[in-house]
Amino acid sequence: MARHPTEQPPLHMTTREVAALLRVKERKVYDLAAAGEIPHRRITGKLLFPRAEVMDWAGIGASALADRPLVLAGSHDPLLEWAVRESGSGLAMILNGSGDGLRRFADRQAAVAGIHVHEQEGWNVETVEDWRLTGCVLLAWAARRRGLVLSGEAGRRVSKIADLRGARVAFRQPESAAAQLFEEFLRHSEMSPDDLVPAGGFAWTESEAAAAVAAGEADAAVGIEAMARQYKLPFLPLIEERFDLLVDRRAYFTEPVRVLLDFAAGVTIRQKAEAMGGYRLEDTGAVRWLSP
Repeated sequence: MARHPTEQPPLHMTTREVAALLRVKERKVYDLAAAGEIPHRRITGKLLFPRAEVMDWAGIGASALADRPLVLAGSHDPLLEWAVRESGSGLAMILNGSGDGLRRFADRQAAVAGIHVHEQEGWNVETVEDWRLTGCVLLAWAARRRGLVLSGEAGRRVSKIADLRGARVAFRQPESAAAQLFEEFLRHSEMSPDDLVPAGGFAWTESEAAAAVAAGEADAAVGIEAMARQYKLPFLPLIEERFDLLVDRRAYFTEPVRVLLDFAAGVTIRQKAEAMGGYRLEDTGAVRWLSP
């Protein structure tokens, strides 16, 4: 039965209620309690969570103060950029690459950071652990197909990285995850950036990378399939990457972030992702890592 609007909520929450509040699985709540990381009590043998203490712990109680600007920093993802606008979240965006986003997040200059850092065993988790961040959660956003966005002429002759030798390439900014991944591709092909011809300045976003090729300024750029399709350019897939959102625990419960995450759970964004191409959203919103 629904509670009357003037009725006070129970003083304690169940494991299921806490899991719903934090948007994690119940198993994670049990683990947090076992580690002593979340306020809890055992009352008549049952595990319960004091509502007020949990709300303060999660950064949404009366003692919680907004101490980060509601800014989404980090790497550019066209689907995420569209969702921020379409949802009406009101989040500001500073999209200068994964490295810049992590630094802004660590310096408390952003509430959310979008990252796609390739690691030896996967994506993003080891990186955020190495930063020794606290009070945050890493949420899955999307899996994306990344590869080479090619001009029409290059599309007819480039079937592997080695075929780029001597080509004009729109390079990404050095600290970006896309630039680091491209350097990995080159090393595996026994090449270096010196084997390529830089095409003007750096392309700072996925849109800029594809636009440089479409404008004839470059023969190729490392990019994602969605942008190649938007500009009707040939695309050579090389890897599927994970793009995740690093979210401050307090900011997680603010209206702009909640609006974006609720929108990401709906049907509209999946229709958009299918239309753009190159995305998988099966686990969007799932918790991939939770800080101490």
